[in-house]
Amino acid sequence: MILRESGEMYLETIYMLSKHNEHVRSIDIVKDMGFSKPSVSHAMGLLKEHNYIVIDSSGYITLTEEGMTIAKKIAERHEVLTQILIRLGVPADIAAEDACKMEHTISDVTFEAIKKHIG
Repeated sequence: MILRESGEMYLETIYMLSKHNEHVRSIDIVKDMGFSKPSVSHAMGLLKEHNYIVIDSSGYITLTEEGMTIAKKIAERHEVLTQILIRLGVPADIAAEDACKMEHTISDVTFEAIKKHIG
């Protein structure tokens, strides 16, 4: 399954939440992303079905190896693109918002070229 932008955003959110919390649950994602409980539940079901996450009997969500790989990739893109935009003089809040849009559409080739260029 090729993930859409929303799937990537969910994986990135799970990853970021897991860096600050021992356990991540759907309700944490609801609060962080501002989506409805049914929307998050549906998304978690799809991510679980396609083996991007595991949900244990307590409702704790863990990224699988594949889910972690994608989440780290998106998080790195977000961080690098945000920092580039800030260096260009874009206010931090706008830079983060624009980076979020860009991180899902930029090709691997272009992103690697940007990283190489900024050293």
